[in-house]
Amino acid sequence: MNTTPEHDNRIAKMTFASVYPHYVTKIEKKGRTEKELITAIEWLTGYDKKQIQDQIDKKVTFEKFFDNAKLNENAHLIKGMICGYRIEDIETPLTKKVRYLDKLVDELAKGKKLEKILRTSSNS
Repeated sequence: MNTTPEHDNRIAKMTFASVYPHYVTKIEKKGRTEKELITAIEWLTGYDKKQIQDQIDKKVTFEKFFDNAKLNENAHLIKGMICGYRIEDIETPLTKKVRYLDKLVDELAKGKKLEKILRTSSNS
């Protein structure tokens, strides 16, 4: 699935810091914790809690956020629909990575067990 260049550029230029509070609000409304969110972000990006906070403090764009991340080798196991797009069909690498993150947040908010969200070969 092709997203438009305008869509991809808008995502690339958004700051992680501007979206992170929305992630927290979304999951906390559903009884999940920021600690669980941090765990999911750590799994996807390879950042630790301090590095995630540094990304927020520096107001890095999603482009820079994912350029510096070490994407989990099992990230490709994140599938399904998010924001009207089927993740596995998104062709733009950065947009796909952002949608991976969106999907993890969505799964947290929907009450999925953290062990299932953090896909491993044993539970994929």
